[in-house]
This record gives sequence, structure tokens and C-alpha cells, in this order.
Amino acid sequence: MSSIPPRPGLPAGAGAAAERRDAARNRERLLAAARELIADCGAEGLTMDRLAERAGVGKGTVFRRFGSRAGLMLTLLSESEADFQARFMFGPPPLGPGAPGMERLISFGAERISYVMEFGDLVLAAEHASRGRFEAPAAVLWHRHIEILLREEGFGPDPWLMAGSLAATLDPERLLSLVKVHGVSPERLTASWRDLVTRVVRGA
Repeated sequence: MSSIPPRPGLPAGAGAAAERRDAARNRERLLAAARELIADCGAEGLTMDRLAERAGVGKGTVFRRFGSRAGLMLTLLSESEADFQARFMFGPPPLGPGAPGMERLISFGAERISYVMEFGDLVLAAEHASRGRFEAPAAVLWHRHIEILLREEGFGPDPWLMAGSLAATLDPERLLSLVKVHGVSPERLTASWRDLVTRVVRGA
């Protein structure tokens, strides 16, 4: 079967490149509109219908681009999540490699609490719109990271299970409830995490 020839006046491949650029621009326009809606009415107010209206496109275009509301939320989070992952995997200590395991655990929790304070509503919306929240790649990575640090510190009873218990204390819904409903400050949450990790590691 012969391929479709490029548009007249354009070199071979130029049409496809132009389409890719158009697709990238449309994607960024949709993401910008999504961020505007979140700023206006919170993550709960970001629906596919509202996004299509704000961006001036058909609803089908939004679904073709992101697949679902969960896909949209995850796309919005991907950049900030990738940055967080890079910092705890490859960044400077104590969050990154080079510090003792307990110091890295304490720093990881403190940074995650700060992350949830900034992106928590969006994180919750993505989790509630998707399935298998505990099997999501990011959640699996956090769990494994905590487990490795526990093993470095000699925690023997069941590092995998304890890693899950520690990760549960950093659950965004829990943290936001403590802050918004019970008035707990982020600083108090961080101090509590430090105390918990210290007791777990030193009691190993």
C-alpha cells in the first residue's frame, strides 16, 4: 500500500512534523486550561466538560488526548512527581543518596508532606478517579524506597510490611484531613513523622 504523499510545497516528513507540533500545542493549551480551572474552582471542579469548554474544543478531543479524568489528573501531576522522584533517588543528601538511612527517611517524609500541602487536592482527585491507587507506579516506588532505607538501617522483622505502614502515614487524604479538619500544622506533621521514624529505626 502506498503512503499518503506530503502536502504540496512541503518536503517529505514535514506534514507529520507539523501535525506533531500542532498536537503538542493543543496538549499544552488543554493543560493550561486545566490549571486555570483548578485555580478557579479547585481540583474537584475540573471536569472533562468544563475543560473542553474552557479550551474551546470538543469533549471528544479531551478524551482522545487524556483517555479519562484520571489520565488528565495524572498528566497534570507527572512533572511535579517526576521532580520529586529525581530528588529522592538522585538528588543531594539528606533526601538523596549519601546520608544514613534514617536521615533519608526523615527527609523523605518531610518532603512528601510539603509536596502534599502543595499538590494534595490534585493528588486526591487523581487517586479517586483511578483504580489501584496502591499499585500505581509512584506508590510502588515510594514503598520500595522506604523498604530499602529500613533495610539499610538493619530493620529486620518485616521491612516490606513496615514500609507500607510508614507510607500509610503519608497518605494525602490523611494528611489533608489532619490539616484542614483538625488544624494540625505541616510542621507538627513533620515532627511527628521524625519521631515515628526514629522510634521504628532505633527499636529495630
